[in-house]
Amino acid sequence: MRQIFDAELQQVGEDLTEMSRLVESAITRAGTALLEADLQLAQEVIASDKTIDAIEDSLDERCVHLLAQQAPVATDLRVVVSALRMSASLERMGDLARHVAQVARGRYPAQAIVPEARETFTKMHDAAVRVAQRTTKLLATRDLTVAEALERDDDIIDELHQETFNTLLAPGWQGTVQEAVDVTLVGRYYERFGDHGVSVARRVTFLVTGDFPEE
Repeated sequence: MRQIFDAELQQVGEDLTEMSRLVESAITRAGTALLEADLQLAQEVIASDKTIDAIEDSLDERCVHLLAQQAPVATDLRVVVSALRMSASLERMGDLARHVAQVARGRYPAQAIVPEARETFTKMHDAAVRVAQRTTKLLATRDLTVAEALERDDDIIDELHQETFNTLLAPGWQGTVQEAVDVTLVGRYYERFGDHGVSVARRVTFLVTGDFPEE
């Protein structure tokens, strides 16, 4: 019975890592679609989000089954409950990548991001991709130095998010209402993407140390 339980837990971990790989691919392609007005890439990101959702559904069903049938306690319970929380964060990260792609698609053939904000969003995209890459590595290795680096990348995203407001409020801003909305929304999507990556990192830290990191 224990061998079956351990195999189920291993599958849960593998599903989380696979979700993270798909999220990593999604945010990478979504940002490229946004910055290069690539309609096909945007469409691919939007369509592939269904795969992430399907893995989350399967993973959550497996976790609920483990809770109901195995009644885990102590460390095992912590693993199952944390997996449920992390799958929700990863699913949301996939949704946010899809939202970025939808903005890119909605403005095609024009670029959604005005020239004044392009450098900021290029840096924000690069930081978000690093968050996704580190999330995948962290789930595979549980290396807490990766969790620390991930949080630093999230701090960078937060700073860049603030820069988007500075751009919108600058005296020289001449963008349209739609362009202002796009800058605001996409900035928020990236900011929340980083936050969900941090949530996963803190859950992994909790699994490794037994302590949940303070804000």
